[in-house]
Amino acid sequence: MIRNSSKVVSDALSLPPRSRAKLAERLLESLDDSTQKEIDRLWADEVEDRIDAYERGDLKAIPGEEVFRRLKPRKSSERRGRGS
Repeated sequence: MIRNSSKVVSDALSLPPRSRAKLAERLLESLDDSTQKEIDRLWADEVEDRIDAYERGDLKAIPGEEVFRRLKPRKSSERRGRGS
């Protein structure tokens, strides 16, 4: 089973980006509601843990403007890399 899974993953990763996105969407849609509910519960737990950590002072908030400023050069370099 693991060997087959590895082959599927390898084949999927060799697809063009648009095809990979469509495949990912179909795979996500194939998950049943109970799985999605579990994922939602896990994310809710993660959010609560992060809020608690922030309130304890274990996490530092970064203003949105700074986050976007930091991401802007990264996004530009990714665009240049695609044109190569």
